[in-house]
Amino acid sequence: MSLNTFGHLFRVTTWGESHGPALGATVDGCPPGIEIDEAFLQQWLDKRRPGQNKNTTQRQEPDAVRVLSGVFEGRTTGTPIQLMIENTDQRSRDYGEISQTFRPGHADITYHQKYGLRDYRGGGRSSARETAARVAAGGVARAALNALIPGIEIKGYMTRMGELAIDRERFDWDAIDGNDFWVPDTAAAPEWEAYLQRLRKNKNSVGAEVEVVARGLPAGLGAPVYGKLDTDLAAAMMSINAVKGVEIGEGMAAARLTGTENADEIFMGEDGPEYSSNHAGGILGGISTGQDVVVRFAVKPTSSILTPRRSIRLDGSPTEVVTKGRHDPCVGIRAVPVGEAMMACVVLDHFLLHRGQVGEGPRGTIG
Repeated sequence: MSLNTFGHLFRVTTWGESHGPALGATVDGCPPGIEIDEAFLQQWLDKRRPGQNKNTTQRQEPDAVRVLSGVFEGRTTGTPIQLMIENTDQRSRDYGEISQTFRPGHADITYHQKYGLRDYRGGGRSSARETAARVAAGGVARAALNALIPGIEIKGYMTRMGELAIDRERFDWDAIDGNDFWVPDTAAAPEWEAYLQRLRKNKNSVGAEVEVVARGLPAGLGAPVYGKLDTDLAAAMMSINAVKGVEIGEGMAAARLTGTENADEIFMGEDGPEYSSNHAGGILGGISTGQDVVVRFAVKPTSSILTPRRSIRLDGSPTEVVTKGRHDPCVGIRAVPVGEAMMACVVLDHFLLHRGQVGEGPRGTIG
């Protein structure tokens, strides 16, 4: 069992390698009749596309997605949707020197220990390039969500990059799309860029935190115990390359709170229950409350750096590794649209599960 598929009813299987001819995704379980075309999917891939500015990898890939099946006359047919993205700017020669060497911080050594062989060209299947397929699949999920849950909005942004963190008092939702870092504070972007460029010139990289919010979800998505919405969200975010930690709502900070501080008090509003706060991240008992669903994840610094690091060769002998090629100095920047895509896929999956079990909307009325 190779486990290249995620989801329950809305199922996504990704395929392909970083330096192969193409990569892509097979999406199964999308409802029929959803309006979709390649241009709609492309807008999300363009957010993740490499080489757009000096703060990301300079690999030049158009990431042009092709829809090979499952869509007829602009609408989904209910059959599997095959998505393909061709690789056009591979430089496999950059990796020839590490064919017998394990790069520190990479999956080289564990892939070899598990499978007995590995694709050393850019990491093969372990490369972050695989996430382009997820973003394409996430575009399909977004199209379905737009039709099934009108008004839903999914937005990701960076909250931290190394020593720099956002000021929540200056949070500007409308500023997110206006800078290279997807940071919700336009004034902070120049400082973030200067910081990252200093690290890059020093042949170094840096980690980051990304927050993804889903607004406009109905209450009732998710199920108790093993089918929790936050369980699947955590697994989805954790599956993204370089992610080393995931939080829902207050997350780890909840350990520092008292019960009176953490409890989101409930009041009756004109349109239903309202909450004094959202420490729970929009999920209670694994089921959505109708508030914003808030997920946060941390990505480690890019392991591919030009500073020599000690390692071993295939024969066990010691060596030093300098990873050539074109790499992101901060993975978090291009992880933002990937996190959005995973949120979209999980939310759609749980909406379909909910509808299949109890029908439209929450069953219990209040007031």
